[in-house]
Amino acid sequence: MAKKRIYEIAKELGITSRELLRLLKELGMEDLRAVSTVSEEDASAIKELLAEQVGKKGAVAAPSPKEAVAVEEKPTEAVAEKPEAEAEGKRGVPRPPVVAVLGHIDHGKTTLLDAIRKTNVAEREAGGITQSIGAYQVEYNGRLITFIDTPGHRAFTAMRARGAKVTDIAILVVAADDGVMAQTVEAINHIKAAKVPMIVAINKIDKPNANPDRVRQQLAELGFAPEEWGGDTIMVPISALKGEGIDELLEMILLVADLQDLRADPNGELEAWVIESNLDPKRGPLATVIVKNGTLRVQDVIVVGTAWGRVRALLDYQGKRIKEALPGTPAQVLGLNDVPQPGERVERVKNPREAERIVSERLEALKKPPERRRPSIEELLAAQEKKKLKLVLKAASVGALEAAQLELGTIQFDEVDIEIIHAGVGPINESDILLAAAVEEGEPLVVGFGVKVDPKAKKAIEQYGVPVRTYDVIYDLIKDIETAGKRLIGPKYLEEKVGEAEVLKTFKISGVGVVAGCRVTSGKVIRGGKVKVIRKGEEVFTGEIASLKHYTQDVQEMKEGQECGIRIKDFDKVKPGDILEVYEVKVIQPV
Repeated sequence: MAKKRIYEIAKELGITSRELLRLLKELGMEDLRAVSTVSEEDASAIKELLAEQVGKKGAVAAPSPKEAVAVEEKPTEAVAEKPEAEAEGKRGVPRPPVVAVLGHIDHGKTTLLDAIRKTNVAEREAGGITQSIGAYQVEYNGRLITFIDTPGHRAFTAMRARGAKVTDIAILVVAADDGVMAQTVEAINHIKAAKVPMIVAINKIDKPNANPDRVRQQLAELGFAPEEWGGDTIMVPISALKGEGIDELLEMILLVADLQDLRADPNGELEAWVIESNLDPKRGPLATVIVKNGTLRVQDVIVVGTAWGRVRALLDYQGKRIKEALPGTPAQVLGLNDVPQPGERVERVKNPREAERIVSERLEALKKPPERRRPSIEELLAAQEKKKLKLVLKAASVGALEAAQLELGTIQFDEVDIEIIHAGVGPINESDILLAAAVEEGEPLVVGFGVKVDPKAKKAIEQYGVPVRTYDVIYDLIKDIETAGKRLIGPKYLEEKVGEAEVLKTFKISGVGVVAGCRVTSGKVIRGGKVKVIRKGEEVFTGEIASLKHYTQDVQEMKEGQECGIRIKDFDKVKPGDILEVYEVKVIQPV
């Protein structure tokens, strides 16, 4: 069935994709706001429904890039009547999307970025765009797009491993003549780990042996069916060398950005991330940052990890001095006292004294091993969520990899999911460590079957603390993964009721608190046991028996028929007539 893209419908109506999405929301067509293409029938229905409304309002011109982030969008009368539209306005104004380009080596990432730069209608200054700062902006159809010029998916994931949430959209470049390669799959896994939308640019369609459909089929087999085949993955055929399909790719970037409704508050809290840094022999430490929210200004005092300084100068992507960097903007920062790590967050503070204090505390904390707080019984009993063990698996050959995957598939736990987030052939490399370090949900583990760890990976292991194991015997690999799963499950904690006591009187003792004079009515009462206070059939408190006395003597337990004094930890509101249900918590280790 023929399909039509949202931006094509918008063009035919003479409005922007953003305005079309807004109108769809007004008409209650929420389901169509989450897709980038619709059927021809739906397209006709949309145009009929909107033609009259758009005619009344007139064509909506796209705001200039500066207006888009500098002022609040003014809603139309129809939108202004709706309370939810006012709420949207409070969330900020639209900002430029931040885009990263990834893919297999030699599939045309650099050529694509060059082609996009040439398409930039705003580029009129002599000398072109400075590439050294690691990011640049293009203006397309009156809107800005920020591109991160990274060396590949390793740098992309290195930032994610440090918690940096810089990228909004990832472009996966796949050559139409080569198809999906090993690094293509690796890049896909890194994009999935970052949880950002992916657009596929099928490049080199000008080559005689180009086969875009083969690329679509390969990606569909990996779970990414193209929209034209009824899936939900946007795929755009391009020739970066000849400039074909670049306009459509930029249109799709803007559409995906509109579907995400990317917004920021220029006057809000500063959120900016370092994407590149170096030490310039003349200018000192330099950091390239991208602002996601708020505004970074010259003279701001900032802290970046364990570096700090007053912003002495800001340079845009063309090397020109600017006074401020708005949301979605890349800028080079001068004035730090040290070179920060890529992926560090830029924090604005009140004054240099506060900046020095924060950095001093962080440097001191780095010297100490992290403290691990033991969870309380209540936390352990409440932790019923299924845990995840996420594996990066490398093997010496395709056959060995398949055998390991097959064996790992036989391991099953009720409380733990084992998920292979990446599997490949070859030694454990830096990229594998970075991918594991970027895991947000679950416990990462890198395992190798018949392979070694390369030198760069060893440095990354030290830096990120990712557990890595290598094996020569598959039985040992499987046995250790089973053990890891059991350890992740941890022990089970079961409550077992051991007795009850009735509160007869209460005594308030200075410096101690309230002690309940009780008679054990069944079973036994134990010091340190868990206790539930029942009043008129309802539970009013759950806690722990802090002390247990027989007259003035401390005792470990009291049995049925005996009288005793009980003090409940952090609870002084116990009353005569209350029933105290006493429990033991038993620990059951996994077998």
